[in-house]
Amino acid sequence: MADTSPLLELENLRKVFPIKEGVLRRRTVAEVRAVDGVSLQIQKGEILGLVGESGCGKSTLSRTLLQLEKATSGRVVFEGVDLTALDGHKLREMRREFQMIFQDPYASLNPRMTILDTLSEAIALRHMCKGEAMRERVAELMRTVGLNPFQMRRYPHEFSGGQRQRVAIARALAPEPKLIVADEPVSALDVSIQSQILNLLSELVAERELAMLFISHDLSVVRYLSDRIAVMYLGRIVELGGAEDVMKNPLHPYTQALISAIPVADPDVERSRKRLVLDGDPLSPIHRTGAPEPRNPTLSEKRPNHWVADPEEFLAARQMNEKRL
Repeated sequence: MADTSPLLELENLRKVFPIKEGVLRRRTVAEVRAVDGVSLQIQKGEILGLVGESGCGKSTLSRTLLQLEKATSGRVVFEGVDLTALDGHKLREMRREFQMIFQDPYASLNPRMTILDTLSEAIALRHMCKGEAMRERVAELMRTVGLNPFQMRRYPHEFSGGQRQRVAIARALAPEPKLIVADEPVSALDVSIQSQILNLLSELVAERELAMLFISHDLSVVRYLSDRIAVMYLGRIVELGGAEDVMKNPLHPYTQALISAIPVADPDVERSRKRLVLDGDPLSPIHRTGAPEPRNPTLSEKRPNHWVADPEEFLAARQMNEKRL
């Protein structure tokens, strides 16, 4: 019988950053709820797209699930193991199984290390090899991501932006992980290069049966790559479903507004279509101490495998915020 259990499961995950005041900054007067009760599952071989505006908590969510940030509450369960309960050596052992691709490949690569050194360091996380065997593994990785192995002794500054991102992808693949988190991996690249990197990621996921959390603010990019889409707003998931279903039949007003903002290549269609503008003012992720506790909206299955938070509650909260301001 096939194993249908998720590779990764987030259970009511929260990450809160306190805002302190006073002479010694000991008094907490408010908190930023960057991730506010997120529950998600990622299956083996699946690409889950996470989309939302800048500042909605996408990157904080990725860093928290990888345990680069300690969760305030909730659980991160990877292959049945609660990562939030691990520390030290055990957590480092588990980190071999999941890797991250960052937005800026130049900032994420050590400028003083050659590509050979960078990939060798990552390979050593799982394989004990050196010398010619190590160089052969580096060459194999470079060929996998479309780079010439003869360039392995070069430094990051000797490569273009697209080539550097291919190096970053090779580094993520080196320990043979089961999950890759890609945080805006193409947003810093030219449009012509973006499609090449997206196709590469899609091929690697299919060939190696990887799972991927693909994070972006661009819905059109997420649609192209993802099996499912989760829409994030102020640290919460407001819609979750199959990529085509969410794009063609969005149920939440926020998702509808995001989709209506996607530009269309045809100028006649672009001029004639109406853009959805939400009423009221955006809410704030900052919660003041002593203020009434807002209710965390729950997701309801409105269509098969298509989940959405209460749209009326979302719109009412925006209108109430506008009156308060």
